[in-house]
Amino acid sequence: MGRATLADIKGKDLSALAKETKTNTGDTNKVSNANKNRNNTSDSRGKKSRRRHGKMIMPAAVLVSPVQRLFDTCKDVFALSGTGIVPTPDKIEQLRAVLDEIHPANIGLTPRMPCFSPPSYQRAPPITYLHIHECEKFSMGIFCLPPSGVLPLHNHPGMTVFSKLLFGTMHIKSYDWVVDVSSNASAVVTPSETVQHPAVRLAKVKVDSDLTAPCNTSILYPADGGNMHCFTAVTACAVLDVLGPPYSDPEGRHCAYYYDYPFTKLSVDGVTVPEEEKDKHAWLEEREKPEDLVVVGASYTGLEIVEK
Repeated sequence: MGRATLADIKGKDLSALAKETKTNTGDTNKVSNANKNRNNTSDSRGKKSRRRHGKMIMPAAVLVSPVQRLFDTCKDVFALSGTGIVPTPDKIEQLRAVLDEIHPANIGLTPRMPCFSPPSYQRAPPITYLHIHECEKFSMGIFCLPPSGVLPLHNHPGMTVFSKLLFGTMHIKSYDWVVDVSSNASAVVTPSETVQHPAVRLAKVKVDSDLTAPCNTSILYPADGGNMHCFTAVTACAVLDVLGPPYSDPEGRHCAYYYDYPFTKLSVDGVTVPEEEKDKHAWLEEREKPEDLVVVGASYTGLEIVEK
């Protein structure tokens, strides 16, 4: 797919990706009919045998794959999804519990896959995105990051986001806006600065640490939980991403990227925080899409989802 914005990566452009080739319907029907004819006699004998023993033996319950369970749960949890609409706490826990039970093998992932070993000649290793599903209510996909791969600091406007680290170690830095400060304050550049920053906005650090799988699913809310975050792969790692609702420019859910500056690097008229809190705050400035961000779209090859 080449260079792309995160809205492209997580959005509708990926819904057109080639999906795993399905078995030819006509051939499947022929095989099915042949099997049916072949098994008629044995089925009849089996029923008679079970009756002679005084009871019918019921077939084993059909098992639901973890990915199918995730899809079905997302349909329920995000049934009323919309910009700024957060699922109820019980629905949040329902989806979190399903995600916590998913393992790499459930979705056909292994650290030995080529996408986790980038070419040595590329300065910014490419990231692979496996598109699983998207609709108006939610999207599901997997980010595959080789060592040193970076998903730059970006936001999730009006969205509830579930991120499940499937394997590896990843550094996560996330922020929430400080809501009682003007979003359009003009920065007064310190003597060490030579560039004006007219649109910085104060944010508070929510997370700044390494996570290693297995670990609990993280959840970002529209205005809390670290709505703006950056992922840096310490080792090869994979993240299962669920967004509700997904990015949509027409509906005002535009993906924006940011620079972050230490609080002490800039001074803004009328904005102060206690001395002990300064290292927990930063100035964020919206930026253009990073030129070195390379994301390659790929087909999801795990267990198939049945859209009921």
